Amino acid sequence: MAKLVSKTYGEALYEVAMESGEDKALEIMEEIRCVIRVLEQNPQFDELMKHPGIPKQDKLRVMEEVFQGRASDELAGLLKVVVSKERYKDLPDIFTYFTDRVKEWHKIGVAYVTSAVELDEGQKKALEAKLLQTSGFKQVELHYDVDSSIIGGMIIRIDDRVVDSSIRTKLNKLTKQLLQIQLG
Repeated sequence: MAKLVSKTYGEALYEVAMESGEDKALEIMEEIRCVIRVLEQNPQFDELMKHPGIPKQDKLRVMEEVFQGRASDELAGLLKVVVSKERYKDLPDIFTYFTDRVKEWHKIGVAYVTSAVELDEGQKKALEAKLLQTSGFKQVELHYDVDSSIIGGMIIRIDDRVVDSSIRTKLNKLTKQLLQIQLG
């Protein structure tokens, strides 16, 4: 059900944004990042908006006071609709859906890279260039993580695709192959 809600509202915001132009969608995506930051820095606001004892009209008034004039009309409108339909709890999923749609349209990929050691800037730039060359993306957002348990190499995840060239995985495969050998 939550996926249906996030898709419905996220798609509506996406369509409204795209009607105003591709740049508007990118602007709203940046506004969403700011809204998320504000919500993370103010957990009391989140509690207020989720509190069942506070009337919907009061929540709408608070939402308007906080975001009207500070966010685009499209985003402010979405926030009002989400609160009036009592779907505030679904806001993170709605934002994620919208952001994913915009990134897909603009061919912006998101890659998660796990390496055994911290990569230096030269390695990061080379990796980004290789991903742009092989993936068809115009731009790629890279998120790095260090996990010494992979021993060496790296694991790259883009959407549901995984390239695992870690030493740990190679050792595990070799172990399985050796266990399958029957001594005669």
